[in-house]
Amino acid sequence: MPRLRQVARPDADPIARQMYDLIFGDRDPVATPGTATGTPGNWWTVFALVPQCLKHALQGFQFYRDPQRKIDPQLRELAQTRAGYARGSQFVFSQHSKSCRSVGLSEDKITALPHWSTSDAYSALERSVLAYTDALVLEGGRIPDGLFAELKQALSDEAILELTYITTLYDMHATIARALRLEYDDVDERITEIIAPTEAANRDVMAMIDKETQ
Repeated sequence: MPRLRQVARPDADPIARQMYDLIFGDRDPVATPGTATGTPGNWWTVFALVPQCLKHALQGFQFYRDPQRKIDPQLRELAQTRAGYARGSQFVFSQHSKSCRSVGLSEDKITALPHWSTSDAYSALERSVLAYTDALVLEGGRIPDGLFAELKQALSDEAILELTYITTLYDMHATIARALRLEYDDVDERITEIIAPTEAANRDVMAMIDKETQ
């Protein structure tokens, strides 16, 4: 379950109810969850807690899909999907893998996204965009001059700004989904101590090996 409460249809603000109608039909998505793409749909029901936050997020979606955008939709989706993978959000990665198909990207390119740097599926520009995405998400915006120069050779300043904004927007959404355990990111932390049998609970194996090899 999400870490925050969900807003049932009777308690939802008009903008949230409008989204509920669009995505869930006449169902109460809290009582009867589920979307057409198979997610529980609780991103919507949690964001409905703060209608202004939901509205702001919707404006972000409208921004990146606006036909006025200069960045090629395929480059945009490669970056958004890779951002989800790099941030470790199964929700963002899974949803935008579908979006990749909707803009005509091949299955080879979608499948290779987790290991893009060793794949020959991508053009030189696509590889630059994916490298830029990793630098944004994994390096916190630490972009090598050489990489930026490659982008500047192929993309306008406007397109680079759009790419940067949209990619980091989805890094944010991936982070939020993980933090609040929304949708496919409602998973337990995997990196935990595996408890040893009682008699070995406090045994330092490396210390034992070190002692024996002295």
